[in-house]
Amino acid sequence: MPTKKKIDWPEAIRPLLGQYKNKKHPLEFQNVYQLIVMVVLSARSTDAFVNGIAPKLFAAFPNVESLAAVEPEALFPYIGTLTNFANKAKWLTAIAREIKTDKDIPLSMEKLIKLPGIGRKSANVVLRGAGAPPEGVIVDVHVLRVAPRLGITKATDAEKVEEHLMKILPREEWDAGMAMSFLGREVCTPKPKCESCLMNAVCLYYSRLKK
Repeated sequence: MPTKKKIDWPEAIRPLLGQYKNKKHPLEFQNVYQLIVMVVLSARSTDAFVNGIAPKLFAAFPNVESLAAVEPEALFPYIGTLTNFANKAKWLTAIAREIKTDKDIPLSMEKLIKLPGIGRKSANVVLRGAGAPPEGVIVDVHVLRVAPRLGITKATDAEKVEEHLMKILPREEWDAGMAMSFLGREVCTPKPKCESCLMNAVCLYYSRLKK
């Protein structure tokens, strides 16, 4: 029985990066302050929903200083429709009080993950949106679906998936995480459109469908 050819993922991922590399994140932010706030708010919510409530929130709290000056309850009228809004309000005001000014928003993984409500995925999104050098690979719910389908990893845990992608791909291709996220939003959905997918030539899931 012939052995399956091992895929050169740094080479195979190039069409995906060609399609999506450097494409702006779906969160509609205007600066790093807005980005970090929206990333915290988007946990267990959709980017589209956060985009919808953000303008009124930022009209009331246009910068870190304004957010640091209020109690969490002041945010409730603006974010009360979000899942876990009370905790998110606490995290945001705590972040603002720790950072103090917009110019002091940290742009390193080490410092970002020390902030309330910020994990590795959120930190990777902030770093990417701020144009900072990547320190990891974005692994969101879409990547957790797409990466195992492609066969680039067998892991299903976000930290393990990120670890595998960082080992498999050179640093200059770490935007593949966000590229997979876009693919998962547009093509590799829960009911995937495999025939039109630009990755179907190397996709494990698609190869099994054809058998």
